[in-house]
Amino acid sequence: MKKVELLSPAGDFEKLKIAIEYGADAVYAGVSHFSLRCHSGKEFDYETFKEAVDYAHKRGVKVYATVNSFPFENQLSIVEEHIKKLKEIGVDALIVSTLGVIMKARELAPEIDIHLSTQANALNSWDYIAYKDLGVKRIIAARETTLKDLIRIKEKVPDIEIEIFVHGAMCFAYSGRCLLSAVQFGRNPNKGSCANDCRYPYVLYAENPETGTMFKLEEFSDGTYIMNAKDLCLIEHIPEILESDVIDSVKIEGRTKAPYYVGVVTKAYRDAIDEWYKTGKCECKKYLNEILTTKNRGLTDAYIVKRPFERNDTQNLETSLTYGEWQVAGIINEDNKTFMCKYKIFLGDVLEIVLPKESKIATCKNEIGEIFEKNGKWYVKFDKIMTISGKELKSVHSGNQNPIKLPCDLPYLTFLRKKVEFAPNGV
Repeated sequence: MKKVELLSPAGDFEKLKIAIEYGADAVYAGVSHFSLRCHSGKEFDYETFKEAVDYAHKRGVKVYATVNSFPFENQLSIVEEHIKKLKEIGVDALIVSTLGVIMKARELAPEIDIHLSTQANALNSWDYIAYKDLGVKRIIAARETTLKDLIRIKEKVPDIEIEIFVHGAMCFAYSGRCLLSAVQFGRNPNKGSCANDCRYPYVLYAENPETGTMFKLEEFSDGTYIMNAKDLCLIEHIPEILESDVIDSVKIEGRTKAPYYVGVVTKAYRDAIDEWYKTGKCECKKYLNEILTTKNRGLTDAYIVKRPFERNDTQNLETSLTYGEWQVAGIINEDNKTFMCKYKIFLGDVLEIVLPKESKIATCKNEIGEIFEKNGKWYVKFDKIMTISGKELKSVHSGNQNPIKLPCDLPYLTFLRKKVEFAPNGV
């Protein structure tokens, strides 16, 4: 049995490093507006993307470049140059949506694998055979596809790789084919600039054309969330997915999400996958509890085990965003001795430590504070809040750009998190 790949988002260089440290086998990222997350694509230029690809390759991690937007005729020469530059950079695959870009990529960079984007809506074995014949190595399944269908497809097309989304934001439209933000803001979702209009509260009216009477329809005082999909979460279906032996890669959405999201969600799926391969089973509920510490819109298992018409719990009709139970208070710097504050920390605060995959630490205590273990979890307590220059503070907030000293060393990219008691639980 092959081992499934865990694929994580890399919206910028820091997130790429976090994804790797927290257990990703591969990451996906983009440069410029030819990615369907053009805002995250701006975090990389060709020079820094080359640096990021080299960083990943040195650690045995693959990088897939997103070229999955839908180019207009006047952009074709720019797309051509873009593919050439990605070839020079040495990416492991191109994620592509359109037939024309597939053919041009095969012509210009035949040595680079082509992965078909979920935006292409491949739903059946006919689609898979057609794309395979065009040179596509992997198909990222349309999110409307069920696991049963993928098993049938793999029986008919055994020599193509299948990748599925297991976590992240869901689109209200069919496989992301939406023009709503283009209508309201002039921002084309299929060019990577979606304004997430489906998340907004809307006001609905019912009119009687005979009398001209207008009635306002609303569920909540701030409006009605008629298009707001819950977030996908398949952590509890990892055993079924792996047992099927037809999935080559499981993918986490989120290039525009926070670094903490990338780290915690990657580690949760890494641990669930590793537990199943090691023991043949997975008590995955415990990993769901970690995922619930991240911000989300409520969670659903969407279509992987049920058809859309068989359920009515895939939408959040109350709010566009719920908050996780924890707030990131700090991220450890590369020197391992300091961290940058990301929230607010006061003298005497006790923060939970979230370690990268396979990291080991030890207890310690000194004038700054202590690091200790309790009930299988690690914590840091601050008796002094001291900047790297030696200045003592009564508290520190996210606006402070001075590195803050730790009681003793912690691994690079470790998170410090703080309980936020007023936040809802995200379900």
